[in-house]
Amino acid sequence: MTQTLDLFPIGNCAASALIDRSGRFVWACTPRVDGDPTFCALLSGEKSEEQGFWSIEVDDMASVRQHYVRNTPILVTEITDKSGAVVEIIDFAPRYRQFGRVYRPMAFVRKIRPISGTPRIRVRMRPMVNWGEAPATITTGSNHLRYVGGEMTLRLTTEASVSHIRDERLFRLEEPFSMFLGPDEGFDADVAATTERMLTETTHYWRAWVRTLSVPLEWQEAVIRAAITLKLCAHEETGAIVAALTTSIPEHEGSQRNWDYRYCWLRDAYYVVQALNRLGAADLLENYLVYLRNVIDTAQGGHVQPLYGVGLEPSLVERFADHLPGYRGMGPVRVGNQAHEHLQHDVYGQIVLSTVQAFFDQRLLRPATVEDFRDLEPVGDRAFELHDQPDASLWEFRGRENVHTYSAVMCWAACDRLGNAARQLGLMERADFWNGRAAKVRETIETGAYNETLGRFAATFGGDELDASLLQLVDVRFVSPEDPRMAATIKAVEDGLRRGPYMLRYAVPDDFGEPKTAFNICTFWLIEVLHMSGRTEEARELFEEMLGRRTAAGLLSEDITLDGAELWGNYPQTYSLVGLINCANMLSRPWTSVR
Repeated sequence: MTQTLDLFPIGNCAASALIDRSGRFVWACTPRVDGDPTFCALLSGEKSEEQGFWSIEVDDMASVRQHYVRNTPILVTEITDKSGAVVEIIDFAPRYRQFGRVYRPMAFVRKIRPISGTPRIRVRMRPMVNWGEAPATITTGSNHLRYVGGEMTLRLTTEASVSHIRDERLFRLEEPFSMFLGPDEGFDADVAATTERMLTETTHYWRAWVRTLSVPLEWQEAVIRAAITLKLCAHEETGAIVAALTTSIPEHEGSQRNWDYRYCWLRDAYYVVQALNRLGAADLLENYLVYLRNVIDTAQGGHVQPLYGVGLEPSLVERFADHLPGYRGMGPVRVGNQAHEHLQHDVYGQIVLSTVQAFFDQRLLRPATVEDFRDLEPVGDRAFELHDQPDASLWEFRGRENVHTYSAVMCWAACDRLGNAARQLGLMERADFWNGRAAKVRETIETGAYNETLGRFAATFGGDELDASLLQLVDVRFVSPEDPRMAATIKAVEDGLRRGPYMLRYAVPDDFGEPKTAFNICTFWLIEVLHMSGRTEEARELFEEMLGRRTAAGLLSEDITLDGAELWGNYPQTYSLVGLINCANMLSRPWTSVR
Protein backbone atom coordinates (compact mmCIF):
# COMPACT_ATOMS: atom_id res chain seq x y z
CA MET A 1 0.00 0.00 0.00
CA THR A 2 1.48 3.35 -1.03
CA GLN A 3 1.65 5.75 1.87
CA THR A 4 -0.17 9.05 1.44
CA LEU A 5 -1.15 11.99 3.63
CA ASP A 6 -4.84 11.23 3.11
CA LEU A 7 -5.24 10.86 6.87
CA PHE A 8 -7.87 11.77 9.46
CA PRO A 9 -6.65 13.34 12.72
CA ILE A 10 -8.43 12.72 16.00
CA GLY A 11 -7.48 14.21 19.36
CA ASN A 12 -8.41 16.08 22.53
CA CYS A 13 -5.62 18.71 22.99
CA ALA A 14 -3.53 16.15 24.91
CA ALA A 15 -3.63 13.03 22.74
CA SER A 16 -3.64 12.98 18.94
CA ALA A 17 -3.53 10.32 16.24
CA LEU A 18 -3.71 10.02 12.46
CA ILE A 19 -5.93 7.34 10.94
CA ASP A 20 -5.56 6.15 7.36
CA ARG A 21 -8.19 5.32 4.75
CA SER A 22 -8.45 1.71 5.94
CA GLY A 23 -9.11 2.75 9.54
CA ARG A 24 -5.59 2.10 10.87
CA PHE A 25 -3.89 4.22 13.49
CA VAL A 26 -0.63 5.00 11.67
CA TRP A 27 0.70 7.85 13.84
CA ALA A 28 0.33 8.67 17.51
CA CYS A 29 2.97 9.82 20.00
CA THR A 30 3.04 9.28 23.75
CA PRO A 31 3.06 10.60 26.38
CA ARG A 32 2.47 13.83 24.43
CA VAL A 33 2.55 15.11 20.86
CA ASP A 34 6.37 15.43 20.72
CA GLY A 35 7.01 12.07 22.36
CA ASP A 36 7.92 8.60 21.10
CA PRO A 37 5.64 7.50 18.23
CA THR A 38 3.88 4.47 19.67
CA PHE A 39 2.15 4.13 16.31
CA CYS A 40 4.83 4.93 13.75
CA ALA A 41 3.71 3.12 10.58
CA LEU A 42 3.57 6.49 8.80
CA LEU A 43 7.38 6.64 8.98
CA SER A 44 8.07 2.90 8.75
CA GLY A 45 8.50 2.77 4.98
CA GLU A 46 8.18 -0.77 3.64
CA LYS A 47 7.61 -2.00 7.20
CA SER A 48 4.41 0.05 7.53
CA GLU A 49 2.34 -3.14 7.03
CA GLU A 50 4.27 -4.92 9.79
CA GLN A 51 4.77 -2.50 12.68
CA GLY A 52 3.57 0.63 14.40
CA PHE A 53 -0.18 0.50 13.77
CA TRP A 54 -3.56 -0.41 15.26
CA SER A 55 -5.99 -1.88 12.76
CA ILE A 56 -9.48 -3.37 12.69
CA GLU A 57 -9.39 -5.58 9.61
CA VAL A 58 -12.51 -7.06 8.02
CA ASP A 59 -12.17 -10.41 6.28
CA ASP A 60 -12.96 -10.19 2.54
CA MET A 61 -13.14 -6.42 2.69
CA ALA A 62 -14.90 -4.84 -0.28
CA SER A 63 -15.11 -1.11 0.49
CA VAL A 64 -14.46 1.55 3.12
CA ARG A 65 -16.31 4.81 3.83
CA GLN A 66 -15.15 7.43 6.34
CA HIS A 67 -16.51 10.66 7.70
CA TYR A 68 -16.37 12.81 10.80
CA VAL A 69 -19.38 13.15 13.06
CA ARG A 70 -20.63 16.63 12.16
CA ASN A 71 -18.73 19.46 13.88
CA THR A 72 -16.45 17.11 15.83
CA PRO A 73 -13.11 15.31 15.39
CA ILE A 74 -14.88 11.97 15.97
CA LEU A 75 -14.20 9.65 13.03
CA VAL A 76 -16.61 7.03 11.71
CA THR A 77 -15.22 4.28 9.46
CA GLU A 78 -17.65 1.86 7.78
CA ILE A 79 -16.14 -1.28 6.25
CA THR A 80 -18.24 -3.55 4.03
CA ASP A 81 -17.22 -7.10 3.18
CA LYS A 82 -17.95 -8.96 -0.06
CA SER A 83 -21.11 -10.52 1.40
CA GLY A 84 -22.52 -7.10 2.27
CA ALA A 85 -21.86 -7.29 6.02
CA VAL A 86 -20.93 -3.91 7.50
CA VAL A 87 -18.69 -3.00 10.45
CA GLU A 88 -18.72 0.48 12.00
CA ILE A 89 -15.67 1.83 13.86
CA ILE A 90 -15.94 5.04 15.87
CA ASP A 91 -12.60 6.60 16.87
CA PHE A 92 -12.10 9.53 19.23
CA ALA A 93 -10.09 10.92 22.11
CA PRO A 94 -12.34 11.80 25.07
CA ARG A 95 -12.77 15.49 25.85
CA TYR A 96 -15.48 17.07 28.02
CA ARG A 97 -16.00 18.95 31.25
CA GLN A 98 -16.36 17.10 34.53
CA PHE A 99 -15.50 17.90 38.16
CA GLY A 100 -15.00 21.56 37.23
CA ARG A 101 -12.25 20.87 34.69
CA VAL A 102 -11.74 19.45 31.23
CA TYR A 103 -11.18 15.70 31.07
CA ARG A 104 -8.66 15.11 28.25
CA PRO A 105 -6.63 11.99 29.03
CA MET A 106 -3.74 10.66 26.96
CA ALA A 107 -6.18 8.07 25.66
CA PHE A 108 -8.07 6.82 22.61
CA VAL A 109 -11.39 5.03 22.31
CA ARG A 110 -12.40 2.66 19.50
CA LYS A 111 -16.00 1.43 19.41
CA ILE A 112 -16.68 -1.44 17.00
CA ARG A 113 -20.09 -2.76 16.09
CA PRO A 114 -21.74 -4.88 13.37
CA ILE A 115 -24.23 -2.83 11.37
CA SER A 116 -25.46 -5.69 9.21
CA GLY A 117 -24.62 -9.34 8.77
CA THR A 118 -21.96 -11.19 10.77
CA PRO A 119 -18.58 -9.97 9.56
CA ARG A 120 -15.32 -11.56 10.63
CA ILE A 121 -12.66 -9.20 11.92
CA ARG A 122 -9.10 -9.21 13.18
CA VAL A 123 -7.66 -6.63 15.59
CA ARG A 124 -3.95 -6.06 15.07
CA MET A 125 -2.29 -3.97 17.76
CA ARG A 126 1.43 -3.42 17.12
CA PRO A 127 2.81 -0.50 19.11
CA MET A 128 6.56 0.19 18.98
CA VAL A 129 9.02 1.75 21.41
CA ASN A 130 12.11 3.95 21.08
CA TRP A 131 11.34 5.32 17.65
CA GLY A 132 10.62 2.02 15.95
CA GLU A 133 13.47 0.11 17.54
CA ALA A 134 11.38 -2.72 18.97
CA PRO A 135 7.79 -3.85 19.59
CA ALA A 136 6.35 -3.01 22.96
CA THR A 137 6.38 -5.89 25.45
CA ILE A 138 2.85 -7.27 26.02
CA THR A 139 1.43 -8.50 29.30
CA THR A 140 -2.11 -9.84 29.62
CA GLY A 141 -4.86 -9.52 32.21
CA SER A 142 -8.41 -10.86 32.25
CA ASN A 143 -9.81 -7.81 30.45
CA HIS A 144 -6.75 -5.85 29.46
CA LEU A 145 -3.43 -5.86 27.64
CA ARG A 146 -0.44 -3.80 28.75
CA TYR A 147 2.15 -2.44 26.31
CA VAL A 148 5.40 -1.85 28.15
CA GLY A 149 8.79 -0.41 27.26
CA GLY A 150 8.21 3.05 25.90
CA GLU A 151 8.08 6.46 27.55
CA MET A 152 4.55 5.57 28.67
CA THR A 153 3.15 2.14 29.54
CA LEU A 154 -0.24 1.83 27.86
CA ARG A 155 -3.19 -0.29 28.91
CA LEU A 156 -5.89 -1.51 26.52
CA THR A 157 -9.12 -2.32 28.34
CA THR A 158 -11.93 -4.08 26.51
CA GLU A 159 -14.89 -6.41 26.95
CA ALA A 160 -13.75 -8.32 23.84
CA SER A 161 -11.57 -11.43 24.10
CA VAL A 162 -8.08 -10.21 24.98
CA SER A 163 -6.59 -13.40 23.52
CA HIS A 164 -8.26 -12.65 20.18
CA ILE A 165 -6.50 -9.26 20.21
CA ARG A 166 -3.17 -10.56 21.56
CA ASP A 167 -2.99 -13.38 19.00
CA GLU A 168 -4.47 -11.33 16.14
CA ARG A 169 -7.10 -14.05 15.73
CA LEU A 170 -9.89 -13.78 13.14
CA PHE A 171 -13.26 -13.85 14.94
CA ARG A 172 -16.96 -13.31 14.29
CA LEU A 173 -18.23 -9.87 15.26
CA GLU A 174 -21.58 -10.79 16.79
CA GLU A 175 -21.80 -8.07 19.44
CA PRO A 176 -20.45 -4.54 19.71
CA PHE A 177 -17.35 -4.00 21.82
CA SER A 178 -15.18 -1.08 22.88
CA MET A 179 -11.47 -0.55 23.43
CA PHE A 180 -9.98 2.10 25.71
CA LEU A 181 -6.24 2.65 25.24
CA GLY A 182 -4.75 4.92 27.86
CA PRO A 183 -2.55 5.16 30.96
CA ASP A 184 -1.58 2.04 32.85
CA GLU A 185 -4.42 2.37 35.33
CA GLY A 186 -7.33 0.11 36.19
CA PHE A 187 -10.55 0.86 34.31
CA ASP A 188 -12.99 0.43 37.19
CA ALA A 189 -16.20 0.82 35.24
CA ASP A 190 -18.31 -0.83 32.58
CA VAL A 191 -16.25 -0.36 29.41
CA ALA A 192 -19.19 -0.29 26.99
CA ALA A 193 -21.37 2.06 29.03
CA THR A 194 -18.50 4.34 30.05
CA THR A 195 -17.08 4.73 26.55
CA GLU A 196 -20.61 5.37 25.24
CA ARG A 197 -20.98 8.16 27.79
CA MET A 198 -17.56 9.47 26.77
CA LEU A 199 -18.71 9.51 23.14
CA THR A 200 -21.87 11.42 23.99
CA GLU A 201 -20.06 13.94 26.19
CA THR A 202 -17.25 14.44 23.65
CA THR A 203 -19.78 15.01 20.87
CA HIS A 204 -21.59 17.61 23.00
CA TYR A 205 -18.31 19.36 23.87
CA TRP A 206 -17.17 19.84 20.29
CA ARG A 207 -20.57 20.86 18.96
CA ALA A 208 -20.92 23.42 21.73
CA TRP A 209 -17.44 24.79 20.92
CA VAL A 210 -18.22 25.06 17.22
CA ARG A 211 -21.42 26.95 18.12
CA THR A 212 -19.25 29.73 19.58
CA LEU A 213 -17.49 30.33 16.25
CA SER A 214 -18.37 33.29 14.05
CA VAL A 215 -18.09 31.53 10.71
CA PRO A 216 -18.44 33.11 7.27
CA LEU A 217 -21.55 32.43 5.22
CA GLU A 218 -19.69 30.50 2.55
CA TRP A 219 -17.41 27.48 2.97
CA GLN A 220 -18.61 26.86 6.52
CA GLU A 221 -17.84 23.15 6.58
CA ALA A 222 -14.24 23.77 5.42
CA VAL A 223 -13.73 26.54 7.98
CA ILE A 224 -15.18 24.51 10.85
CA ARG A 225 -13.01 21.50 10.03
CA ALA A 226 -9.91 23.71 9.85
CA ALA A 227 -10.78 25.38 13.17
CA ILE A 228 -11.34 22.05 14.95
CA THR A 229 -8.02 20.78 13.64
CA LEU A 230 -6.15 23.91 14.75
CA LYS A 231 -7.53 23.28 18.22
CA LEU A 232 -6.27 19.68 18.05
CA CYS A 233 -2.77 21.13 17.52
CA ALA A 234 -2.92 22.80 20.93
CA HIS A 235 -1.25 21.19 23.95
CA GLU A 236 -3.75 22.55 26.43
CA GLU A 237 -1.85 21.71 29.59
CA THR A 238 0.74 24.41 28.86
CA GLY A 239 -0.98 26.49 26.15
CA ALA A 240 1.51 25.54 23.43
CA ILE A 241 0.36 25.23 19.82
CA VAL A 242 2.40 22.91 17.62
CA ALA A 243 3.10 23.62 13.94
CA ALA A 244 1.93 20.13 12.87
CA LEU A 245 1.25 16.73 14.39
CA THR A 246 4.05 14.96 12.49
CA THR A 247 7.77 14.93 11.92
CA SER A 248 9.88 14.24 8.85
CA ILE A 249 7.30 14.16 6.05
CA PRO A 250 9.53 15.41 3.18
CA GLU A 251 8.78 18.72 1.47
CA HIS A 252 9.06 16.81 -1.80
CA GLU A 253 10.21 13.41 -2.99
CA GLY A 254 13.77 12.63 -1.91
CA SER A 255 14.33 16.20 -0.76
CA GLN A 256 16.00 15.52 2.63
CA ARG A 257 13.90 18.51 3.80
CA ASN A 258 12.46 16.43 6.63
CA TRP A 259 11.74 18.47 9.73
CA ASP A 260 10.20 17.86 13.14
CA TYR A 261 7.22 20.21 13.49
CA ARG A 262 5.82 18.92 16.80
CA TYR A 263 6.94 22.01 18.69
CA CYS A 264 5.62 25.49 19.37
CA TRP A 265 6.91 28.08 16.90
CA LEU A 266 5.89 31.48 18.24
CA ARG A 267 5.36 32.64 14.64
CA ASP A 268 3.06 29.78 13.69
CA ALA A 269 1.15 30.08 16.95
CA TYR A 270 0.60 33.79 16.28
CA TYR A 271 -0.97 32.99 12.92
CA VAL A 272 -3.17 30.31 14.55
CA VAL A 273 -4.56 32.59 17.25
CA GLN A 274 -4.99 35.38 14.68
CA ALA A 275 -7.13 33.11 12.49
CA LEU A 276 -9.16 31.75 15.39
CA ASN A 277 -9.65 35.26 16.76
CA ARG A 278 -11.29 36.12 13.44
CA LEU A 279 -13.73 33.30 14.20
CA GLY A 280 -14.26 34.52 17.75
CA ALA A 281 -12.52 31.56 19.42
CA ALA A 282 -10.97 33.30 22.42
CA ASP A 283 -10.20 30.17 24.43
CA LEU A 284 -7.15 29.18 22.45
CA LEU A 285 -5.81 32.74 22.57
CA GLU A 286 -6.12 32.96 26.34
CA ASN A 287 -4.42 29.64 26.90
CA TYR A 288 -1.60 30.46 24.48
CA LEU A 289 -1.03 33.81 26.23
CA VAL A 290 -0.27 31.85 29.42
CA TYR A 291 2.42 30.00 27.46
CA LEU A 292 3.76 33.28 26.03
CA ARG A 293 3.94 34.99 29.42
CA ASN A 294 6.07 32.10 30.66
CA VAL A 295 8.37 32.48 27.64
CA ILE A 296 8.70 36.22 28.30
CA ASP A 297 9.43 35.68 31.99
CA THR A 298 12.13 33.15 31.20
CA ALA A 299 13.77 35.43 28.61
CA GLN A 300 14.08 38.26 31.18
CA GLY A 301 14.32 40.87 28.44
CA GLY A 302 16.91 38.93 26.44
CA HIS A 303 16.98 36.49 23.55
CA VAL A 304 13.76 34.68 22.62
CA GLN A 305 14.01 31.50 20.57
CA PRO A 306 11.80 31.00 17.52
CA LEU A 307 10.42 27.79 19.03
CA TYR A 308 10.19 25.87 22.26
CA GLY A 309 8.99 22.45 23.34
CA VAL A 310 5.36 22.11 24.35
CA GLY A 311 6.54 22.09 27.96
CA LEU A 312 8.59 25.29 27.35
CA GLU A 313 11.77 23.26 26.87
CA PRO A 314 14.43 25.50 25.29
CA SER A 315 16.72 22.72 24.06
CA LEU A 316 15.38 20.69 21.13
CA VAL A 317 18.58 19.03 19.99
CA GLU A 318 18.16 17.58 16.52
CA ARG A 319 19.01 13.92 15.99
CA PHE A 320 18.16 11.09 13.61
CA ALA A 321 15.85 8.20 14.52
CA ASP A 322 17.80 5.51 12.70
CA HIS A 323 15.31 2.69 13.27
CA LEU A 324 12.62 4.35 11.14
CA PRO A 325 13.13 4.42 7.34
CA GLY A 326 10.84 7.42 6.92
CA TYR A 327 7.75 8.27 4.89
CA ARG A 328 7.87 5.98 1.84
CA GLY A 329 11.39 5.13 2.97
CA MET A 330 12.53 8.73 2.41
CA GLY A 331 14.56 9.44 5.54
CA PRO A 332 16.05 10.82 7.56
CA VAL A 333 13.54 10.85 10.41
CA ARG A 334 14.45 13.81 12.58
CA VAL A 335 13.67 14.26 16.26
CA GLY A 336 14.16 17.79 17.58
CA ASN A 337 14.79 20.88 15.51
CA GLN A 338 18.02 22.80 15.13
CA ALA A 339 16.04 25.98 14.47
CA HIS A 340 15.81 26.46 18.24
CA GLU A 341 19.39 27.80 17.94
CA HIS A 342 18.51 30.33 15.23
CA LEU A 343 18.20 34.06 15.36
CA GLN A 344 14.78 34.87 13.90
CA HIS A 345 13.99 38.44 14.84
CA ASP A 346 10.40 38.42 13.64
CA VAL A 347 9.55 36.47 16.79
CA TYR A 348 9.49 39.68 18.87
CA GLY A 349 6.77 41.08 16.65
CA GLN A 350 4.74 37.92 16.85
CA ILE A 351 4.84 37.93 20.64
CA VAL A 352 3.39 41.45 20.72
CA LEU A 353 0.92 40.80 17.90
CA SER A 354 -0.40 37.71 19.70
CA THR A 355 -0.82 39.66 22.94
CA VAL A 356 -2.17 43.02 21.83
CA GLN A 357 -5.79 41.87 21.46
CA ALA A 358 -5.89 41.11 25.17
CA PHE A 359 -5.59 44.86 25.88
CA PHE A 360 -8.80 45.53 23.96
CA ASP A 361 -10.97 42.38 24.22
CA GLN A 362 -13.55 42.57 26.99
CA ARG A 363 -14.64 38.94 26.51
CA LEU A 364 -11.47 37.54 28.01
CA LEU A 365 -11.44 35.99 31.45
CA ARG A 366 -8.11 37.71 32.03
CA PRO A 367 -7.76 40.95 30.06
CA ALA A 368 -4.21 42.27 29.80
CA THR A 369 -3.11 44.76 32.44
CA VAL A 370 -0.61 47.57 32.86
CA GLU A 371 1.71 44.99 34.42
CA ASP A 372 1.43 42.85 31.30
CA PHE A 373 2.31 45.91 29.23
CA ARG A 374 5.40 46.54 31.33
CA ASP A 375 6.42 42.90 30.85
CA LEU A 376 6.02 43.29 27.08
CA GLU A 377 8.14 46.42 26.78
CA PRO A 378 11.47 44.52 26.98
CA VAL A 379 10.23 42.45 24.01
CA GLY A 380 9.70 45.71 22.15
CA ASP A 381 13.18 46.85 23.19
CA ARG A 382 14.63 43.73 21.58
CA ALA A 383 12.57 44.31 18.43
CA PHE A 384 13.86 47.87 18.14
CA GLU A 385 17.44 46.79 18.83
CA LEU A 386 17.41 43.98 16.26
CA HIS A 387 15.19 45.29 13.46
CA ASP A 388 18.13 45.99 11.14
CA GLN A 389 20.27 43.01 12.12
CA PRO A 390 20.76 39.80 10.08
CA ASP A 391 18.88 36.62 10.94
CA ALA A 392 17.90 33.23 9.47
CA SER A 393 14.47 34.55 8.32
CA LEU A 394 11.10 32.94 8.81
CA TRP A 395 12.18 30.26 6.31
CA GLU A 396 14.96 29.20 8.68
CA PHE A 397 17.89 29.18 6.29
CA ARG A 398 20.63 27.06 7.78
CA GLY A 399 23.52 28.31 5.71
CA ARG A 400 23.14 32.08 5.38
CA GLU A 401 21.95 35.21 7.16
CA ASN A 402 20.70 38.58 5.92
CA VAL A 403 18.66 41.49 7.16
CA HIS A 404 15.26 40.16 6.10
CA THR A 405 12.44 42.54 5.30
CA TYR A 406 9.77 40.32 6.87
CA SER A 407 11.69 40.18 10.16
CA ALA A 408 12.21 43.95 10.15
CA VAL A 409 8.51 44.60 9.46
CA MET A 410 7.54 42.34 12.35
CA CYS A 411 9.88 44.34 14.58
CA TRP A 412 8.10 47.48 13.37
CA ALA A 413 4.78 45.83 14.23
CA ALA A 414 6.01 45.14 17.77
CA CYS A 415 6.71 48.83 18.33
CA ASP A 416 3.56 49.99 16.56
CA ARG A 417 1.23 47.68 18.51
CA LEU A 418 2.88 48.54 21.82
CA GLY A 419 1.92 52.12 21.00
CA ASN A 420 -1.68 50.99 20.47
CA ALA A 421 -1.72 49.09 23.77
CA ALA A 422 -0.21 52.00 25.69
CA ARG A 423 -2.86 54.37 24.32
CA GLN A 424 -5.61 51.94 25.29
CA LEU A 425 -4.23 51.84 28.84
CA GLY A 426 -4.02 55.63 28.98
CA LEU A 427 -0.21 55.60 29.10
CA MET A 428 0.21 58.46 26.66
CA GLU A 429 3.91 59.02 27.30
CA ARG A 430 4.64 55.36 26.52
CA ALA A 431 2.37 55.51 23.47
CA ASP A 432 4.38 58.42 22.10
CA PHE A 433 7.61 56.60 22.89
CA TRP A 434 6.60 53.43 21.03
CA ASN A 435 5.02 55.28 18.14
CA GLY A 436 8.29 57.20 17.79
CA ARG A 437 10.27 53.98 17.71
CA ALA A 438 7.88 52.52 15.15
CA ALA A 439 8.44 55.57 12.94
CA LYS A 440 12.21 55.11 13.13
CA VAL A 441 11.95 51.42 12.22
CA ARG A 442 9.61 52.27 9.35
CA GLU A 443 12.13 54.77 7.99
CA THR A 444 14.90 52.15 8.17
CA ILE A 445 12.77 49.59 6.31
CA GLU A 446 11.63 52.00 3.64
CA THR A 447 15.24 52.94 3.02
CA GLY A 448 16.84 49.50 3.30
CA ALA A 449 14.19 47.18 1.86
CA TYR A 450 12.94 49.32 -0.99
CA ASN A 451 14.88 48.79 -4.20
CA GLU A 452 14.77 52.11 -6.09
CA THR A 453 16.04 50.55 -9.32
CA LEU A 454 13.34 47.87 -9.39
CA GLY A 455 10.65 50.10 -7.88
CA ARG A 456 9.60 47.51 -5.29
CA PHE A 457 10.42 46.03 -1.91
CA ALA A 458 12.99 43.23 -1.77
CA ALA A 459 13.22 40.28 0.60
CA THR A 460 16.49 41.56 2.10
CA PHE A 461 17.93 44.99 2.81
CA GLY A 462 19.96 46.18 -0.15
CA GLY A 463 18.99 43.12 -2.19
CA ASP A 464 16.71 42.24 -5.07
CA GLU A 465 15.41 38.82 -3.95
CA LEU A 466 11.76 37.86 -4.10
CA ASP A 467 10.08 36.18 -1.17
CA ALA A 468 6.38 35.40 -0.70
CA SER A 469 6.53 36.81 2.83
CA LEU A 470 6.64 40.28 1.25
CA LEU A 471 2.90 39.84 0.70
CA GLN A 472 2.48 40.00 4.48
CA LEU A 473 3.42 43.68 4.49
CA VAL A 474 -0.24 44.30 3.67
CA ASP A 475 -1.71 42.02 6.34
CA VAL A 476 0.38 43.57 9.10
CA ARG A 477 -0.68 47.03 7.89
CA PHE A 478 2.81 48.24 7.08
CA VAL A 479 1.68 49.37 3.64
CA SER A 480 -1.59 49.35 1.68
CA PRO A 481 -2.00 47.27 -1.49
CA GLU A 482 -2.75 50.49 -3.42
CA ASP A 483 0.64 51.99 -2.58
CA PRO A 484 2.57 51.97 -5.90
CA ARG A 485 5.58 50.41 -4.16
CA MET A 486 3.43 47.57 -2.86
CA ALA A 487 1.50 47.13 -6.10
CA ALA A 488 4.84 46.69 -7.89
CA THR A 489 5.97 44.25 -5.18
CA ILE A 490 2.81 42.17 -5.49
CA LYS A 491 3.22 41.97 -9.26
CA ALA A 492 6.90 41.00 -8.98
CA VAL A 493 6.20 38.33 -6.37
CA GLU A 494 3.37 36.88 -8.43
CA ASP A 495 5.39 36.94 -11.65
CA GLY A 496 8.49 35.49 -10.03
CA LEU A 497 7.09 32.91 -7.61
CA ARG A 498 3.73 31.80 -8.95
CA ARG A 499 3.73 28.39 -10.65
CA GLY A 500 0.28 27.84 -12.16
CA PRO A 501 -2.16 28.30 -9.28
CA TYR A 502 0.45 27.84 -6.56
CA MET A 503 3.15 29.91 -4.90
CA LEU A 504 6.74 29.14 -3.97
CA ARG A 505 8.26 30.64 -0.83
CA TYR A 506 11.29 31.68 -2.89
CA ALA A 507 12.83 30.47 -6.13
CA VAL A 508 16.54 30.62 -5.35
CA PRO A 509 18.51 27.54 -4.20
CA ASP A 510 18.93 27.10 -0.45
CA ASP A 511 20.89 24.64 1.68
CA PHE A 512 19.08 21.72 0.01
CA GLY A 513 18.90 22.97 -3.59
CA GLU A 514 15.96 24.50 -5.43
CA PRO A 515 12.44 24.14 -3.96
CA LYS A 516 10.32 21.75 -6.05
CA THR A 517 6.96 22.12 -4.35
CA ALA A 518 4.72 25.09 -3.61
CA PHE A 519 4.18 26.27 -0.05
CA ASN A 520 0.45 26.29 0.68
CA ILE A 521 0.31 29.27 3.05
CA CYS A 522 2.00 31.39 0.39
CA THR A 523 -0.78 30.62 -2.06
CA PHE A 524 -3.29 31.78 0.54
CA TRP A 525 -1.26 34.97 1.05
CA LEU A 526 -1.52 35.57 -2.69
CA ILE A 527 -5.28 35.03 -2.55
CA GLU A 528 -5.54 37.67 0.19
CA VAL A 529 -3.63 40.35 -1.73
CA LEU A 530 -5.44 39.56 -4.98
CA HIS A 531 -8.70 40.26 -3.20
CA MET A 532 -7.40 43.41 -1.52
CA SER A 533 -6.08 44.60 -4.89
CA GLY A 534 -9.54 44.35 -6.44
CA ARG A 535 -9.00 40.98 -8.19
CA THR A 536 -11.67 39.21 -6.17
CA GLU A 537 -12.92 36.82 -8.86
CA GLU A 538 -9.38 35.58 -9.43
CA ALA A 539 -8.96 35.22 -5.69
CA ARG A 540 -12.15 33.16 -5.38
CA GLU A 541 -11.13 30.87 -8.23
CA LEU A 542 -7.74 30.28 -6.67
CA PHE A 543 -9.35 29.66 -3.27
CA GLU A 544 -11.67 27.05 -4.76
CA GLU A 545 -8.61 25.44 -6.37
CA MET A 546 -6.96 25.13 -2.94
CA LEU A 547 -10.13 23.73 -1.36
CA GLY A 548 -10.13 21.06 -4.05
CA ARG A 549 -6.66 19.92 -3.01
CA ARG A 550 -7.62 19.03 0.57
CA THR A 551 -7.55 15.48 1.85
CA ALA A 552 -10.76 13.55 2.50
CA ALA A 553 -10.53 14.91 6.04
CA GLY A 554 -10.76 18.45 4.63
CA LEU A 555 -7.17 19.35 5.51
CA LEU A 556 -3.87 20.37 3.97
CA SER A 557 -0.21 19.68 4.61
CA GLU A 558 2.62 22.18 4.21
CA ASP A 559 3.46 21.70 0.52
CA ILE A 560 1.92 20.65 -2.79
CA THR A 561 3.40 19.49 -6.08
CA LEU A 562 3.34 22.09 -8.82
CA ASP A 563 0.76 20.07 -10.75
CA GLY A 564 -1.44 19.93 -7.64
CA ALA A 565 -1.48 16.14 -7.68
CA GLU A 566 0.05 15.41 -4.29
CA LEU A 567 0.51 16.91 -0.85
CA TRP A 568 3.92 16.82 0.86
CA GLY A 569 5.34 18.13 4.12
CA ASN A 570 4.13 17.75 7.68
CA TYR A 571 0.40 17.24 8.26
CA PRO A 572 -1.98 18.68 9.23
CA GLN A 573 -0.10 21.97 8.87
CA THR A 574 -1.42 24.83 10.98
CA TYR A 575 -0.10 27.48 8.54
CA SER A 576 -2.15 26.01 5.70
CA LEU A 577 -5.34 25.79 7.76
CA VAL A 578 -4.85 29.38 8.92
CA GLY A 579 -4.70 30.46 5.28
CA LEU A 580 -7.93 28.61 4.52
CA ILE A 581 -9.78 30.29 7.40
CA ASN A 582 -8.47 33.78 6.66
CA CYS A 583 -9.31 33.60 2.96
CA ALA A 584 -12.79 32.19 3.56
CA ASN A 585 -13.51 35.05 5.97
CA MET A 586 -12.21 37.59 3.51
CA LEU A 587 -13.91 36.27 0.37
CA SER A 588 -17.27 35.10 1.66
CA ARG A 589 -20.47 36.90 0.84
CA PRO A 590 -21.80 38.62 3.98
CA TRP A 591 -24.54 37.09 6.12
CA THR A 592 -26.64 40.16 5.34
CA SER A 593 -26.96 38.85 1.78
CA VAL A 594 -29.20 35.98 2.97
CA ARG A 595 -30.96 37.19 6.10
